[in-house]
Amino acid sequence: MPAIGPDFLSLQVRDLDASQAFYEHYLGLVRSQAGPPHAVVFETAPIAFALRDIVPGTDLDAVAQPGIGAAIWLRATDVQAIHDSLVADGRTIVSAPIDGPFGRTFTFADPDGYQITLHDRA
Repeated sequence: MPAIGPDFLSLQVRDLDASQAFYEHYLGLVRSQAGPPHAVVFETAPIAFALRDIVPGTDLDAVAQPGIGAAIWLRATDVQAIHDSLVADGRTIVSAPIDGPFGRTFTFADPDGYQITLHDRA
């Protein structure tokens, strides 16, 4: 049987509580009651998004940018407001907002350096 498609996305983070607070505050994500104690699973659809403690043997400090080579895109309802909030708090913006085929789009770096792109068109 062939694979059906992506079903779960998880990022390993240095500080689970700080990363959870970041995603809740800036992106408005809501924690799900599901998930193991070493992870935070958010109520996202259609694909589950989670943060988890670092797996033994992984050293995020040994890489220039965690997740390099992977594109992580999340759809949001008010991309510009999220951008403005991140800028106001001095967070890293990797690419400024543009209007393109995926609607309003920009990329920011989360507390661990993962580059996350937000867009507003389904």
